[in-house]
Amino acid sequence: MKRLLLLLVWILVAVGCHGEDVPTNVSHEAKETELEEKQKDEETGEEMEPIIETEEEIEETEVNGVQQRYTINKTNWLVEPIGDANEKIVLLTIDDAPEHYSVAMAETLSTLNAGAIFFVNGHFITTEEGQQKLKKIHDLGFEIGNHTMTHPNMSQLTESEQKKEIIQLNNLIEEIIGERPRFYRAPFGVNTETSNQVVKEEGMQAMNWTYGYDWEAEYQEAEALADIMVHSPFLTDGANLLMHDREWTKDALERIIIGLREKQYEIVNPKEIRIE
Repeated sequence: MKRLLLLLVWILVAVGCHGEDVPTNVSHEAKETELEEKQKDEETGEEMEPIIETEEEIEETEVNGVQQRYTINKTNWLVEPIGDANEKIVLLTIDDAPEHYSVAMAETLSTLNAGAIFFVNGHFITTEEGQQKLKKIHDLGFEIGNHTMTHPNMSQLTESEQKKEIIQLNNLIEEIIGERPRFYRAPFGVNTETSNQVVKEEGMQAMNWTYGYDWEAEYQEAEALADIMVHSPFLTDGANLLMHDREWTKDALERIIIGLREKQYEIVNPKEIRIE
């Protein structure tokens, strides 16, 4: 009986050991396979991760299908490239739109395939005629900016008045063209703490300019204005050029664009400027 019991114990141990051998071997091989697959996944993930990040970055820097390749320097208002975007560029801006000549200026720009921001004064778009002009400029593909409702010196207004000057115009522009402005320019270049805060809350980019001349008496003639705009000592990479809705500026515009291009400057498309 004792021998029989010992025999049964030996058989159970042997079977048990053999039964463990197979699963143990399989488990070890499975673990090796799993580890190899995990390593492959990790390697693949490491290889794909930069691509995924790049695609996400591209999506994040596109607005309405337009790649955002530039930013505005908030210290000097120059347009700066992102990554390997062209550095030799200038930004054209036109203030006091759309009073008299903005539509004609937009048509000239469109013909020459040159972008620009038209900074709008609210008191010019309270009439049906003014609103139609604004729609025309927008329909031609141009960026519409905020230049306040009544063109005041913002430092002379209360906080509530400053907010109204900016937000009321944003609302009005949106009613007319279906879009809120992305850019703001203060009348006379006077930015305040209040206006800066409102601009930030509205998700806009404030900007002043690098140079402009068309309000000076000696440059209120097309040829003289075109010459100084192209040969200004302040012309530099990323220059932010200020012009106005004026007859002599309208007449000089084509020569300005051609002259800048002859100096190898690209006219930047404002839609490529990222708001930060």
